[in-house]
Amino acid sequence: MSVSLPPLRDVIARHGLSASKALGQNFLFDEKLLDRIAAIPGPLAGEHVYEVGPGPGGLTRALLRAGAKVVAVERDRRCLPALAELAEAFPGQLRLIEGDALKIDPYTEIGAPFHIVSNLPYNVGTALAVGWLGGCEWPPTWKSLTLMFQREVADRIVSSPGTGAFGRLAILAQWRSSASIAMSVHRSAFTPPPKVMSAVVHMTPKDAPAGVRMSVLENLTAAAFGQRRKMLRQSLKSVPRALAALSITGIAEDRRPETVSIAEWCALAREVG
Repeated sequence: MSVSLPPLRDVIARHGLSASKALGQNFLFDEKLLDRIAAIPGPLAGEHVYEVGPGPGGLTRALLRAGAKVVAVERDRRCLPALAELAEAFPGQLRLIEGDALKIDPYTEIGAPFHIVSNLPYNVGTALAVGWLGGCEWPPTWKSLTLMFQREVADRIVSSPGTGAFGRLAILAQWRSSASIAMSVHRSAFTPPPKVMSAVVHMTPKDAPAGVRMSVLENLTAAAFGQRRKMLRQSLKSVPRALAALSITGIAEDRRPETVSIAEWCALAREVG
């Protein structure tokens, strides 16, 4: 859809907006960059998209231009008037929710399969992602996650066993989804520029290993990576049946958690039950 919109910088100036450090906000103005992010999930015409922390609506514009039907959750009421202007410019495509995304179930709001595309607020991004990756029901109601993180967090999500970045986040992300870094974003692209680089991670669900429960995997990895410098025999002794599961699966007790593959973590979780 071709809609003439004023430059985002003009909208921000007119509404007197500035990024809130307390809310983890950093604004993106580059329309071409935002269009590239919106293109990562694939064609969005007629697709449902859930966005968290749209701020003044830079990425929201790109999603709407791509033809998506967007539900956007924003807790900063200063941004709502600017977003309301977008809703008027794209009739029937944008619904705004003022609230805390940590307390909102997107499926309840959308009622259909959807993509999640967000420049996530840095202070809640990891918690939101873990929540969307969690849950007992699988496959999930989301079709894909396209999420902007600090580069360090993005590297942890896509990391491999045996690397310093590998830990709980990689396991919880990859045991039943595919994760890759879709693009890097320089700190200078943001206003105000953050102190760190960023990256967009793209995740799609895949079949979950049979007999593995998310809650067990979370307990195991919390215990192991909470003491990641210790051997498994020490860090997992607080988890019932974990040491026996090590023996059954043939995973040596003197290994450290970052050396254990995702398939091995799944095997442990299956034995622990």
